[in-house]
Amino acid sequence: MNSWDAGLAGLLVGTIGVSLLSNGLVLLCLLHSADIRRQAPALFTLNLTCGNLLCTVVNMPLTLAGVVAQRQPAGDRLCLLAAFLDTFLAANSMLSMAALSIDRWVAVVFPLSYRAKMRLRDAAFMVAYTWLHALTFPATALALSWLGFHQLYASCTLCSRRPEERLRFAVFTSAFHALSFLLSFIVLCFTYLKVLKVARFHCKRIDVITMQTLVLLVDIHPSVRERCLEEQKRRRQRATKKISTFIGTFLVCFAPYVITRLVELFSTAPIGSHWGVLSKCLAYSKAASDPFVYSLLRHQYRRSCKDLLNRIFNRRSIRSRSVGLTGDSHSQNILPVSE
Repeated sequence: MNSWDAGLAGLLVGTIGVSLLSNGLVLLCLLHSADIRRQAPALFTLNLTCGNLLCTVVNMPLTLAGVVAQRQPAGDRLCLLAAFLDTFLAANSMLSMAALSIDRWVAVVFPLSYRAKMRLRDAAFMVAYTWLHALTFPATALALSWLGFHQLYASCTLCSRRPEERLRFAVFTSAFHALSFLLSFIVLCFTYLKVLKVARFHCKRIDVITMQTLVLLVDIHPSVRERCLEEQKRRRQRATKKISTFIGTFLVCFAPYVITRLVELFSTAPIGSHWGVLSKCLAYSKAASDPFVYSLLRHQYRRSCKDLLNRIFNRRSIRSRSVGLTGDSHSQNILPVSE
């Protein structure tokens, strides 16, 4: 195994570790906090988190074994199952992110009617559609025997070894990426740009009120005035940074892999195996970044994490105190005997 393969293997190991810890923490927060579970986005987050954990446990280790062994890492049945999951989980992840963006759009653009438009029943219907949509393609590929080990990506995924089916497979793969990656990307851009427009409008209103207040308060200290102006600037940049993070991580993680698959199908130019595995690793890295982008950096999840940590440390401190008290009572009971 050369240095490139070793580096890719190390990247996969790191992605697996971060994904397990972060998605596991999100799952614990969902189980711990009843306030989070009562909200409609919790279903989208749960769907995304469970899919990420399944991909981390099944697909990533098999790809790691494929990179190390340079061949199919498991039997045909296990590889077939992993390829089915790979196709399903990729589409499910993209569509879940689109569902989360729709939820944010409804919450920001229609705040007064959000509870009526985005109930738990509506969220469950969207998750059910996401599953049905995502299951259609791997089920079709399974029926057409288009699932197996792909050497270029060192993973079990969509592939066709029969040259006479090259055109049909290319059309199928293009339709899969168009209705998963491209559709989700369009939804993300539409919804988050609408959210950004509303956020900028509110920022302008707040800025006007702030400037009028600063003009009226002639005796205000210069440091307070500068602090208000800095807060204005941060407020304008906050929404742009968040939306850029949502769309940017989606593109950085999924676009290289999707483009590589399309170039492989419609071009005769050879593609390096290291780039193929790297593009697959970038797609896997979305499972590690999703918990931070969509969950752990939000106030409710941070508060739930703090509650969990406080419970753990309080239990440990209670146990240590109880052990100390039993030790003291035991020594007190022994002392009279020794005397």
